[in-house]
Amino acid sequence: MSHPMHEPAGPPGLDRGAIEALAEARHGDPFAVLGPGPILGPVPISGPGRRRLVVIRPDADEVGAAAQQDGRPLGILARVHPAGIFAGTIEDAPYRLVVTTGRGTETVEDPYRFGPILTDEDLQLIRTGRHPDLPGVLGARVTEIEGVAGTVFAVWAPNADRVSVTGDFNDWDGRRHPMRLRHAAGVWELFLPGIGPGRAYRYEIRSRGGTVLHKADPMAQATEMPPGTASIVPDPTPFPWTDGNWMARRATTDLLKMPVSVYEVHAASWFRDAAHPQLDWDGLADRLIPYVRALGFTHVELLPVMEHPFGGSWGYQPLGLFAPSARFGRPRGFARFVDRCHAAGIGVILDWVPAHFPMDPHGLFRFDGTALYEHEDPREGIHRDWNTAIYNHGRDEVAGFLIASALYWLEHYHVDGLRVDAVASMLYRDYSREAGDWVPNIHGGRENLETVAFLRRLNQVIEARVPGAMTIAEESTAWPGVTAPVAAEGSETALGFTLKWNMGWMHDSLKYMGEDPINRRWHHGTMTFSLVYAWSERYVLPLSHDEVVHGKGSLLGRMPGDDWQKRANLRAYLAFMWGHPGRKLIFAGGELGNPREWDHDGSTPWALLDDPGHQGIQALVADLNRLYAHEPALHARDDDPGGFQWVVGDDAANSVFAWIRRTGEEATDPDILVVANLTPVPREGYRIGVPAPGIWHEVLNTDATAYGGSGLGNGGRALAVETPAHGRPASLTLTLPPLSTLMLRQGR
Repeated sequence: MSHPMHEPAGPPGLDRGAIEALAEARHGDPFAVLGPGPILGPVPISGPGRRRLVVIRPDADEVGAAAQQDGRPLGILARVHPAGIFAGTIEDAPYRLVVTTGRGTETVEDPYRFGPILTDEDLQLIRTGRHPDLPGVLGARVTEIEGVAGTVFAVWAPNADRVSVTGDFNDWDGRRHPMRLRHAAGVWELFLPGIGPGRAYRYEIRSRGGTVLHKADPMAQATEMPPGTASIVPDPTPFPWTDGNWMARRATTDLLKMPVSVYEVHAASWFRDAAHPQLDWDGLADRLIPYVRALGFTHVELLPVMEHPFGGSWGYQPLGLFAPSARFGRPRGFARFVDRCHAAGIGVILDWVPAHFPMDPHGLFRFDGTALYEHEDPREGIHRDWNTAIYNHGRDEVAGFLIASALYWLEHYHVDGLRVDAVASMLYRDYSREAGDWVPNIHGGRENLETVAFLRRLNQVIEARVPGAMTIAEESTAWPGVTAPVAAEGSETALGFTLKWNMGWMHDSLKYMGEDPINRRWHHGTMTFSLVYAWSERYVLPLSHDEVVHGKGSLLGRMPGDDWQKRANLRAYLAFMWGHPGRKLIFAGGELGNPREWDHDGSTPWALLDDPGHQGIQALVADLNRLYAHEPALHARDDDPGGFQWVVGDDAANSVFAWIRRTGEEATDPDILVVANLTPVPREGYRIGVPAPGIWHEVLNTDATAYGGSGLGNGGRALAVETPAHGRPASLTLTLPPLSTLMLRQGR
């Protein structure tokens, strides 16, 4: 007779229906069957204390158990189902599985011997969307439990019948590792011993209708290179940050009184050549950081780098809201990029998309077979323009997921700001919808009250958790209080953003500059209108990627006239912008005078710098940034009407504009006079009123020969005399070059 330790014997009492459900990957409570448990029915073998053990290993020829301490055999299990379910009784002692397959025999830990992982408090906070560290409890986390190294997987899928972890470690077989459901939050969890960083995985989800779905992890912190769709177990090793001083200064600096000049970049297309079809994060840092620093920009803004399946979306249809795109390397490469930016004195802003997501089958859409992240009703849940799904901001778990994503980039990756995409599309239920194709709010109105509450909370949480970080709204309507503080009395519509893109200024000024100069007199008010509302919000002036695609032409291409006039117009316009209240943003290539639209499959046309005319535009942008940063009058009171005074705002006949930027009556910083002549006609002896007599230094002239201009100007200085003009006690008599903007600093 064989020794009982080696005699396979399946314990009686196992429910045949449960075994069949496991074999068919439809059992919703695998821990009720798999792993160790009490023996059901009479004990078939005498001996020391014993317990039941059930294992599913479809790839195994034989499964047994051995003692953890000394490896002695505890029992061999019988195959009780041809799909690879093994069961039997073993000696009741701490054990490991001994599994024999066609590849050999290995000793492994049994995932089903470990108890629940998430705490009741975790579950409650997940359910209410208030967990302070969602990436610390959901997704894939390398950890150690009971001295065993492995990875905890956890995913929110409350309406699923069954969820399994599949991966390169189990042949992508959904039968192998079904998860435990934590009913309190609808979260499925499983600890897989021996799984470490770098392993690829997905979730296999069986819906209540019996459909089997294969989904990437919504909380994945790393991903496969697209078009691959698997998630990657992240490396938990802390990144060795060197930007402690930067972070400390950020937390205590009043950003609203500082210069903010942003260079907007599509990371994939900023630089390409035959030797570098795609830069990784280190390659981008090597080239982009010194370039941005040399041009004097304070920040670089990246179009969305969160993982996205379709490169042609430029990142604006992301599915991996916690994962830097694998197109540019591993996540630590992105951390290095940010750290190196900070070392060079450059802030990092990311475009972030909490409005909508694509409906790729591996993504968030109908994640567990139901409308989980999106609205069920297509009048709320489907964006007609983009054919994407709209986040349900009114669902606590979804709001918590999105806020956790924002915090992750700001805290984990030390990013300095988030530019929130498509805010207007979120605020209005009828955005881009025909009558009858939208659902009114509870009061019958068009405002999306749930989104308003989400955005208010988002900005409050960021302000409290990440002092010094900024949020910037791309918002194109007249919604009141986009940048008003949420805590202010009577602030029901206040959203609490730090800054807002001034889309009105952008549209009006580009329309004006596109007019033939002979016709500009009839559109004069288009260029001055922005000053009517300039202090209603805290603004960024954006010349973004959206203005150089889809047939709009490049900035240079939109300017009228011959080549010389186009360049002169663009130079004058850029200086007009840098002198206008509001932070500055320009998309890559604009600083070169790119004559073509942006092509996301191409590269910035660096060969333009072989042309002195394009070199001149680049040199002008660098000088504008230096002047803007050096002169407090140009930035310190961007949000205060006291920092701006019109001098000449009504000379439509000559298309001349003049204004003074200042820091205040008692300030010692000099005033800056900005004068623009937006016709190709030089203006000799043009008198402009100023606050006091004395010397004014011509600190910038866009018609300078160094920029490709004609060299007309005022010899670097002008003397103000006690001749009143424009309601001021003194005046300057200036030569205004054609198609130019001048900046003059008051001498003190």
